[in-house]
Amino acid sequence: MVSEAVSDTPELVTEDGVRRRDFINIAAISAAGVGGLAVLVPLISQMAPSADVLAASSTDVDLSAIAAGSGIKAVFRSQPLFVRHLTDAEIAKADAVPVSSLRDPATLDDRTQPGKKQWLITMGVCTHLGCVPLGITSDENRGEFGGYFCPCHGSQYDTAARIRKGPAPRNLEVPPVKFTSDTAIKVG
Repeated sequence: MVSEAVSDTPELVTEDGVRRRDFINIAAISAAGVGGLAVLVPLISQMAPSADVLAASSTDVDLSAIAAGSGIKAVFRSQPLFVRHLTDAEIAKADAVPVSSLRDPATLDDRTQPGKKQWLITMGVCTHLGCVPLGITSDENRGEFGGYFCPCHGSQYDTAARIRKGPAPRNLEVPPVKFTSDTAIKVG
């Protein structure tokens, strides 16, 4: 008798055909969606890079104090960056090497900015096992090719930072560089 009374109860339906149960379902799903967004927004926004990481994503370097034949070490993305001012003799030496004889073929023009062939900017990390090569300044060992010498395993690079001898598989990496003036660059 009790079950009969329950089944005979008419459902509450409004004039436009919407049941109370439908309204409650829609309200519950909407509340869950808003709650989900309230949880996801902070979670996703905390994954964004912090201000110190964004600041390290590019490096400005002043070239005015770098004499021809010398260079400086800077830091880019927590790694050494070599900025070298090539002499005319170093440029001629790099251009004289037949590209077909190189393990990782590239010309000096490929590795420098157009019209700025005297400025060679590379990462200061050997492509063999990540040691820091010597040769950025004239008083350091530059190896038999006059470029860079890696003291860890003997890799030698020429004046265009191309691998010439030793276990390193590739040339020193050239990062993205933009000249902001004749005496300043932005790396990254």
